[in-house]
Amino acid sequence: MSRWIPLESNPELFNKWAHQAGLLESDAEFQDIYGLDDELLDLVATPVKAVILLFPIRGKLEVLRQEEEEKIKEKGQVPIDPTVFWIKQTISNACGTIGLLHALINSEVVYEPDSPITKFIDSCQDKTPLERAKFLESEDLFANIHAAAAASGQTAVPKDLDTDLHFTCFVQAPEASAREAETPTGERRLIELDGGRAGPVDRGKSTDLLKDVAKYVKEQIFAKAPSSEFCMIALAGGFPEGGSGGV
Repeated sequence: MSRWIPLESNPELFNKWAHQAGLLESDAEFQDIYGLDDELLDLVATPVKAVILLFPIRGKLEVLRQEEEEKIKEKGQVPIDPTVFWIKQTISNACGTIGLLHALINSEVVYEPDSPITKFIDSCQDKTPLERAKFLESEDLFANIHAAAAASGQTAVPKDLDTDLHFTCFVQAPEASAREAETPTGERRLIELDGGRAGPVDRGKSTDLLKDVAKYVKEQIFAKAPSSEFCMIALAGGFPEGGSGGV
């Protein structure tokens, strides 16, 4: 398996990555989420298009993750909208780039023409998740962007590239049946996109992406495995009046 340098969870680094990949600079930006309480969530720019979470994959969290995988495999889950773009991760330490791709491709953002991300979408739209992963391995669209971003972080590149920290991404999607219904309800679902899993995971109905992710993380992750090694970053368009989306 190929191995990349782990990405640091840093909105400035994520924005450099995204702009090099082809995100139109004026369209949206990544920014820190400073906490899960409403007053801190309200500091985040709107609309929030995606949320990326960094979390440890060890101990109780990893056990729960594997148990959920087995449960979904055995009993299934709520059907997921077929237009959700998911990529299987086959490159070690590439979860940062996979998370960024999941956030950008499944959001209504604008890309520069002929950019790496538009080429990836054009080449992989009709491929399976595993074929998309193999395309990432064989084509040099994002390897150099990832390496440059990893090297530009605030911390030194570790000599030991083994890590038990992992990125996942949350987005909203229509109900799977909405595209076939004569009168769609307009209801949305919260979808987790983790390249290290067997596929997208439905996290329930969603009316407010950011607050729904915060509620899920607080109740289903923090409550079960408290840790200081969590970090959340939002992909958001525009900034609130008088601010830059942070404090």
